Amino acid sequence: MIHKLTSEERSTQLAGLAGWQAVTGRDAIHRQFRFADFNEAFGFMTRVAIKAQEMNHHPEWFNVYQTVDITLTTHEAHGVTERDVALAHFIDAAAKTMQSG
Repeated sequence: MIHKLTSEERSTQLAGLAGWQAVTGRDAIHRQFRFADFNEAFGFMTRVAIKAQEMNHHPEWFNVYQTVDITLTTHEAHGVTERDVALAHFIDAAAKTMQSG
């Protein structure tokens, strides 16, 4: 079974994730990304989708043109786990290499 992070573990882990915030009313984290255009946003989503499939850990996300909203939580653990933190780090690195300007 996957271990849901304790409050202390969660605080420590989230301190290393710039821009990610707790979701009000649920045990999840969220971040919004903006790109130059739809093509760049879609390319980013494709990179994340491939990694998520490899991890068997899929984000909740929403895309409109150049904006991608991502929420991470581990449904089987009913909250944030190491999987979410690991995927968030990958997402941040992917965004950094893709975003213009």
